[in-house]
Amino acid sequence: MSGAVWYLKQCTLFERLSDAEAARLNRRALARTFRRGEVVYSPHQPGESVMVLASGRIKIHDLTLEGRETILAFVEEGELFGELALFDGEARREYAEAVEPSQVLVLPREDLTALLEERADLALSVTKLIGLRRRRIETRLRNLLFLSSRARTVHILLELGETHGDRIGSRVELRFPLSHQDVANLIGVTRETVTLALGQLQAERLVEVNRKRVVILDLPRLRAEAQAPAGAAARPPGGRPRPVPPAAPR
Repeated sequence: MSGAVWYLKQCTLFERLSDAEAARLNRRALARTFRRGEVVYSPHQPGESVMVLASGRIKIHDLTLEGRETILAFVEEGELFGELALFDGEARREYAEAVEPSQVLVLPREDLTALLEERADLALSVTKLIGLRRRRIETRLRNLLFLSSRARTVHILLELGETHGDRIGSRVELRFPLSHQDVANLIGVTRETVTLALGQLQAERLVEVNRKRVVILDLPRLRAEAQAPAGAAARPPGGRPRPVPPAAPR
């Protein structure tokens, strides 16, 4: 099995391809390597391909005219990204950037589109993927409009724990480093605001943040806070809130 086909098979969407179907995609697939911080694609570039992340991690983000970053998603190994090219072939609208050394399998749009026309199950899976990602963005937008900074922090930690976390009992450890600035760029607040919110959550033993490593210490309590009415913060056992020391800037 060639390297490109092996990478393709690691993607959940494509693991059920027959050898012949995988070979068809492999004929013009291109494996590319990106250094940390290198841009995979940027706005206004033609949407001529779809990518599978073979190894590493990719950040999907956008920039305002003032240069402020908004993180839309993190892509992990085996995931598809740049998938909107399948539907309109228009220019890219966001940046994809390697946040660590990464290897990407680039699939020509027309090749994958032809396969989707033959495989209704695969087309449905891609549609569900796009719908799920859109729902997450819409949820963040609602949170931005209606929730406090602390509540937004809680919700994004729960989202990342679900999509990029390893759970052991009530603990969930995120699989990649996450700085205070990263969290701020995910929820649309300043780094200082995130530092305060994480400091509160850490004082209440809901999370632990150490050298950009984030661990949810008590997933049920954090979920309960996310579902509680606005202003009702989770409390430690015993019901008395702990003092809130400021978290170290990161």
